[in-house]
Amino acid sequence: MEKVAIVVVTYKRQQLLERLLESFSQMTTAPWRIIVVDNENSPETAAVVSRYQKCLEQGETACQWPDSAESVVYEPQVENTGGSGGFNAGMKRAYELGADWFWLMDDDVVVLPDALEKLSKWMPNHGVVQGSRLDYDGGPFYWQYRFLSALGIYNPIASAKFDSAGCKPTNTACFEGGLFRRDVVEQVGLPDKRFFIYWDDCVYGYLASKVTDSVVVSDVILQRSREVKNWEVTGVRQLNSSSDMTRFYIMRNRGYMARYLMLHGDYNPVGFALGTVLSFAKEFIRLLTVDRASFGSGAKRLVAGWKESRKLIHDPSWEPMPNLK
Repeated sequence: MEKVAIVVVTYKRQQLLERLLESFSQMTTAPWRIIVVDNENSPETAAVVSRYQKCLEQGETACQWPDSAESVVYEPQVENTGGSGGFNAGMKRAYELGADWFWLMDDDVVVLPDALEKLSKWMPNHGVVQGSRLDYDGGPFYWQYRFLSALGIYNPIASAKFDSAGCKPTNTACFEGGLFRRDVVEQVGLPDKRFFIYWDDCVYGYLASKVTDSVVVSDVILQRSREVKNWEVTGVRQLNSSSDMTRFYIMRNRGYMARYLMLHGDYNPVGFALGTVLSFAKEFIRLLTVDRASFGSGAKRLVAGWKESRKLIHDPSWEPMPNLK
């Protein structure tokens, strides 16, 4: 198998990270490298990574790891740059080391043992592969795999079903399990760390879909390991709890999204404005149904983020992330 580097971004969640690392040990096909980006830069996280490295060196794995002494790379960061900054740093390190594929994931998932075998059958023909996931309770997790560029939102009614082919085209991605080929990363560059959190993976997947064939597949490769308060909307669809910080970035980062849409000729001012209203309405409903205790502060953060997005859309100094070629 080609060199698959798993890039994990973690921040103040050592117990979740331990569970994820343990799941790597149970994999029936070993990755080439594991890059752990520590946005907290804490001794506790360093200790977790060190213990795991020793387990690999002692052969406490379900299969043989050919380079166990060098398999784990710990990347502490000077400051917390969020998920987008963490994946930027982790992918850069993996790229410098010579990775052929970049498998991205947050620290609040676990990998199923045969995940790499499942992904490997799709890798020869697709530059981006997004596997399916299980929710915390073991049920299916629905991911909105179609990005409506005219509105700048996910398609909320895209079918969750797969046909006999076992895959569907997607024009976005999720950093919770997205797999990216090296030449794709070279062409679109590293994730834009200015996003901090939210919409970063959506836009990165959108950019990747411009240069390669991207698919979401029915093969289940991950399970979420953190329970999140939610409101079930219909069937497998649900509205999860959020935070005031996330609410701000949901609205603010639409400014960065708009700039990338403009860059590729997909920006529709009227449609995007409608999408912004719909995004605000969705978050307002989330406040009413899931996060009532944060209604006042949450509404203020949504408005503040919206104002910032307008500044970004009209910022004359904005430049896209450079490619790596």
